[in-house]
Amino acid sequence: MKRAIAHWSRVLHTYLSMASFSILLFFAVTGITLNHQSALNAEPKASRFTGQLDLSWLNPPGGRDVARLEIVEALRNAHGIKAALKDFRVEDNEIAVAFKGPGYAADGFIDRKKGTYDLTESRLGLIAVINDLHKGRDTGGAWSNIIDISAALLVLVSVTGLTLIFFLQKRLTTGLVSLGIGTAVCIAVYLIWVS
Repeated sequence: MKRAIAHWSRVLHTYLSMASFSILLFFAVTGITLNHQSALNAEPKASRFTGQLDLSWLNPPGGRDVARLEIVEALRNAHGIKAALKDFRVEDNEIAVAFKGPGYAADGFIDRKKGTYDLTESRLGLIAVINDLHKGRDTGGAWSNIIDISAALLVLVSVTGLTLIFFLQKRLTTGLVSLGIGTAVCIAVYLIWVS
C-alpha cells in the first residue's frame, strides 16, 4: 500500500505539474504584474467614434422595445468590437451601451431622436489584459472555468508534492521544517504588517 501511494503520488505530481505548467506560470507572472500595476501599466489608448443608426431601431412603432440586437451588432460591425456587452440602458432621450473585455472598454451614447451616437473606446495595453485575465474580470464563463481548473490543478500538485516528501526519509525532516517556516513567515507577515 505504501509503495502504491508513493508511486501514484510521483506519477500524478509529475504529469499534473507538466499539464498545468503553462497556466500556473501565467498566474505566477501575472501575480507579479498585479503587484506592480502602477509601474507597469501603459497609458490607455482612447479612440472616439461617431455615427448614425437607423431611427426605426431606436423608436419602433407601436410601443415595441428598441431593437437591441440590431443596435449592438451595428456598433460591433462598424468598430470591430469583440468584447461582451455589459450594459444596455434605455432612457427617454438616450440609450447607453457598454462593452467590456480584458483591458478593454467601449462606452456609447445614442441620441434616440437624431439616431446619432458617440462611442469612446479604451485599450489599456497588454499588462492590463493579462492582469484582467488573472482576476477573471470581464473574461466570460470559459476563462472562469480555466481559473477554476488551474486552481484545482495547483491544489493537486501541492498535495501530491506534500505526499511525496513523506517517502523521502533523508529529506523528510528538512522538508517539513521548510514547510513550517514558509507557513510561519506568511502568517507573521499577515499579522504584523497586514492585519
